[in-house]
Amino acid sequence: MACHEIAALRLSLMNILGQTDESEREHEIAELGPWFVEPGPLQSLAHATNLSETRQYLGASISHLQQRVAETDAQDPQLPYYRSLVIVCKKVEQELERTIHLLQQQSSDLDELHDFIHEVYP
Repeated sequence: MACHEIAALRLSLMNILGQTDESEREHEIAELGPWFVEPGPLQSLAHATNLSETRQYLGASISHLQQRVAETDAQDPQLPYYRSLVIVCKKVEQELERTIHLLQQQSSDLDELHDFIHEVYP
């Protein structure tokens, strides 16, 4: 297990933002390895093209990660790393939620501004 969730999220954000740096994209695909093509939440997240999909598949990827951590042997020396990865992913999920909320608020503010312009200039 590596930082697959973060790599998949970065690929999704590259899709959404229209980033075309192929070396950066290839780096994240290499980080994901077989998860990039294997059906499941990581593949879905890596291929997401909008914020709604990204939110949904990030949540599913974190749930999958938590399940894998729960199944990890308590004596596994990597367990603290895996647990830390869950914490990092949950924090990233919170930041994504905050970003989506801010964009929704901006859209609402633009709607109000548009209405006001039509009040001033009918």
